[in-house]
Amino acid sequence: MTATNSGKPVILIADPEPRTLDMIFEPDVMARFAQLGTVRVHADGRRLSKPDLDAALVEATICIGQIDLPAERLAQMTSLRAIFNVEGNFLPNIDYTWCLDHGVHVLNTSPVYATSVAETALGMALDLCREITATHQAFRTRSEKWGVASNVDSFLLTDARVGIVGLGDLGRRLREMLVPFRCQVRVFDPWLAERRIIEQDCIPSSLDDLFRQSQVVFLFASATSENQGFIGERELSLMPRGSVVLVMSRAGIIDFDALECAVRSRHVRAGIDVYPVEPLPGDAPLRQLDGVVLSSHRSGGTRESFLEIGRLVLADTELILRGLPPQICRRAERETVTRMRSRPVAKS
Repeated sequence: MTATNSGKPVILIADPEPRTLDMIFEPDVMARFAQLGTVRVHADGRRLSKPDLDAALVEATICIGQIDLPAERLAQMTSLRAIFNVEGNFLPNIDYTWCLDHGVHVLNTSPVYATSVAETALGMALDLCREITATHQAFRTRSEKWGVASNVDSFLLTDARVGIVGLGDLGRRLREMLVPFRCQVRVFDPWLAERRIIEQDCIPSSLDDLFRQSQVVFLFASATSENQGFIGERELSLMPRGSVVLVMSRAGIIDFDALECAVRSRHVRAGIDVYPVEPLPGDAPLRQLDGVVLSSHRSGGTRESFLEIGRLVLADTELILRGLPPQICRRAERETVTRMRSRPVAKS
């Protein structure tokens, strides 16, 4: 490990955008980083000159942010032990093969969003199952129905048949929140061993069987090179009429035209937090449809989640500087990282 003249390793924060320093690093976290190493910042208007940035990169032991790191640059970073993406996705700005070949950890902080996204997904599911927003909107036009007549298409989430597509950080947290509802939960996740699914008290399922059997389906899958638009008209048509779909992770995994048609025909109701184009165009038909609850890609972006980013990075940095492997952030895996296709976040 190369150190500065002070004897401390260099911790470089470079291009963390769209995150700002005060958004993700509390004062005590920054103070702890300063105890661990020499902190150099290339962010928030505190931009290093090109020579100073190049020197900081060469000396860096820990690199925090989304600065481009091709193999040519990485080869000069002989002290590098870990790279932390604080945007939340494994982006194509790093030569992952070089890092994995040379023992450099590449990590991202996506686990911080699990609780806030799962809470929103659960709230939207309850809303759509019980038609809460739809009834509220009917009151505004004096067209509400009362009593039994208002519940013709409603159903309980309690004891409902639920499907989860993607049992990663988000899916697992949602599963925990569903425990009091006693739902029977099916899971489709081709990147996960069936044993792991069963350990979460879920039923491993094919995609078709999940859609066929579920009254409520939560879509939490990451976008990959293999699953673009893999949920379409056929899959949605398998669902029982009046079912609920929650689109919570990546818009690219579902055919939005097919989803719009399924909602318009009242075959399904939908809660949507992510879209193929963001912001959603003002003339988008989804804005006018009944049977949808729309959210502006806000489910994960809470103040608590952003501050947790800094805490997670600090926790793993402390381990790495002690010669131990990271345990908290999500690690890039050789077999899957280059297959990721998540769109970069443009705005926090």
